[in-house]
Amino acid sequence: MANLKLLPPIIFFVIFLSIQSHRASCASLIEQTCKNTPHEALCLQYLKSDPGSSQADITGLALIMVDAMKTTTQQAQAKVQQELKKGHGETEALNACAGTYKTVLEYDVTVAIEALKKGDPKFAEDGANDTVMEVNSCEAAFPSGKSPITQQNNLVRDVAQVAAAIIRNLL
Repeated sequence: MANLKLLPPIIFFVIFLSIQSHRASCASLIEQTCKNTPHEALCLQYLKSDPGSSQADITGLALIMVDAMKTTTQQAQAKVQQELKKGHGETEALNACAGTYKTVLEYDVTVAIEALKKGDPKFAEDGANDTVMEVNSCEAAFPSGKSPITQQNNLVRDVAQVAAAIIRNLL
């Protein structure tokens, strides 16, 4: 009978250890995944800030980064609209960038999410890589060589590069 009294604390201890071990392995997965990306610190920042990352597998981490790609693109799109309202002399380039960001949101992000959910990472990687190329073309659209949205373009590009690198682990 005395042995039965020890059973609940032992079970609790075993469960506690397995939870701690799982948390450590998830943190390790995030760190290992981010080490294989071109922007490790940025990767860690986005993945660790998402509460779902602690339970995510590689596909889940890729989905988190594609969502970050979507969010940063929306922020860049808002900045483009803000700059257009200011009446810059760069209206043509800003309008081109607005179209680029619309394409990224309506096509590249959507394709990447659907492809990851369907287990077809190649199309997801293509969506992230397309985003990088489109953002680079947006930046190059400014004839003066000075873009008022360089900071936003760089962030979207870097996040998309991280997303592509994570997705590549699924190929």
